[in-house]
Amino acid sequence: MLGRSANGIYWMMRYLERAENTARLLDAGFRLALTRGQGAARDEWRSVLVTMGQAAAYSRNHSEFNGPTVTNYILGDRDNPGSVRAMFEIARSNARSVRTALTREVWEATNESWMVLHDQLARPVKAGNLGEVLSTIRRQSTLVRGAVEGTMLRNEIYNFARIGTFIERADNTARILDVKYHVLLPSISWVGSTLDNTQWETVLRSVAGERAYRWLNSGNMDARGIAEFLILDGRFPRSLAFCFEKLRSNMASLARQYGHETPAHERLRDTVSRLHQTSTAQIFEFGLHETITAIIAEINEIAIEIAADYRFIA
Repeated sequence: MLGRSANGIYWMMRYLERAENTARLLDAGFRLALTRGQGAARDEWRSVLVTMGQAAAYSRNHSEFNGPTVTNYILGDRDNPGSVRAMFEIARSNARSVRTALTREVWEATNESWMVLHDQLARPVKAGNLGEVLSTIRRQSTLVRGAVEGTMLRNEIYNFARIGTFIERADNTARILDVKYHVLLPSISWVGSTLDNTQWETVLRSVAGERAYRWLNSGNMDARGIAEFLILDGRFPRSLAFCFEKLRSNMASLARQYGHETPAHERLRDTVSRLHQTSTAQIFEFGLHETITAIIAEINEIAIEIAADYRFIA
């Protein structure tokens, strides 16, 4: 498979996953801001931008961190290359560049998603219809992913699509966890407080894991339990353990299809092995921030090696 085609399908799925993750994070921020005072709500909106890596760019043009301004900057601002609107446009552009490698259903779902969101985000989104817009973003991303799962041949195209999805998902989960203690809590003295527990619940909402966590833990909001759930529990489809295991599986499929492994395979195997041998106690002893920082760096290095090994052309 040409590196250009691999690059196109990989980034198509990364941007669709990123758009869905962004919608989930905005939804959690919106719900929490509604229950907080003005000053605290401002901190929540700032934390959303920090998690997405857009705080600096936002601050160059805006002085206030309020809901309407932040949400519209993230969703559809024409001056924001990282907006959801831009993500769907890039995803569609990548899909069009590899259209002959996609099934009709995948192309139509991607094109439809772009048309629907291009229309919805062409105008400022108001608080009254924010929930509907965020639901549309999640639904359209899911439609494309469902078309991939339901119609694509299990070949290298499918594997690159899945690799893009889980690289992006792992990175998003790690960043949401990392921003928890360094942005959301006002000081270390709040650890273990009602605010701390509320913020952990927000983290779970951001990754659509609140209900699954409550099922497994009888509703108890515990920092160590939530960290273990999002990092080490391979049953939850947005945990780091789940994402890395799926990456390993799809990379192994590529190796079988091409008849050889690459340096990225060995690196990924080592990463998965270390994660399986890690306990929650070790994570907190080393430091949650330090652990997550190392994981984010590892995800980035794996992505770089995959791109180099399979000759992606940007």
